[in-house]
Amino acid sequence: MRALRKRVELLRVIAHPVRIKILEELTKGVKCVSDFEDFLDISQPNVSQHLSLLRQYGVIDYYMDGRLRCYFLRDPIIPDILSTLKKDYMEELPAPACCPLTKKGKYPGEKRR
Repeated sequence: MRALRKRVELLRVIAHPVRIKILEELTKGVKCVSDFEDFLDISQPNVSQHLSLLRQYGVIDYYMDGRLRCYFLRDPIIPDILSTLKKDYMEELPAPACCPLTKKGKYPGEKRR
């Protein structure tokens, strides 16, 4: 149950357009706060808040290079999640044969009242 809660929390933390963009950039390599400011078009304090949240949950981390904080991905599932989100599905899944919309087949289980 603990692992499930952790996965749900991870999805909640990354489920923001700015954080998704930050993570997409970090899949390309290490970035500093000023790099994020350039392409996100939001203020440095706002960028820092998003980075802080992602770091708090162990999704990313940073190292110091002089006065710069250089951020990188830590959680190995992030590239997989981002890849899945980018997929373009052409069709919906087919309805089951017993679906009232298709009017085909019979429900395979016992009906409860």
